[in-house]
Amino acid sequence: MNALAAYGLLADGLIFGAIISLLPLGPLRARAALVATAVALIGGIAPVMHGTFGTPSVTLLQLALLQLAERSPSPLSFKPALGLLIFVTLFYPAALGWGAFDPYALGYQPLALLAALIPLAAALWWRQQYSWLIILAVDLAAYATGVFANLWDVLFDPLLALLALSIVARQGVIRIIASRIR
Repeated sequence: MNALAAYGLLADGLIFGAIISLLPLGPLRARAALVATAVALIGGIAPVMHGTFGTPSVTLLQLALLQLAERSPSPLSFKPALGLLIFVTLFYPAALGWGAFDPYALGYQPLALLAALIPLAAALWWRQQYSWLIILAVDLAAYATGVFANLWDVLFDPLLALLALSIVARQGVIRIIASRIR
């Protein structure tokens, strides 16, 4: 088993545990998350997730670890989720060949992409978004290990996009319900 596959299976197990920790289980939530992580790793759920969604991004793994550590609120609130959702809505079709430009190819020779992340890091620092700045730093450190061949794979993945979609949709439903109650 290579390093990327091992990372993917371990990350998927932790992500499954983080998903279970979102359930309203009261004081049993932490134990349920631990058991779910173990079951995912031993019982075969992690390989199924890995086969279905691919290798999770380091960003998603960090968000899952923050959830498991019960750090609230999550850095992936409505605005970052909406921004990510808008980005992936533009990115994935182009990366899948709907146009002449393939943004995914930039991740293999990421000098321009890394240069574009400098203003993003500066904006995160300026806006005092230290959680996101640390997530970005860990992402870049993970990419520097050479385990990932493409920088985009470190930054986001389809499961993270689905998470962002669920956050945005949930907020939309809450706003609709609140407007009908008034």
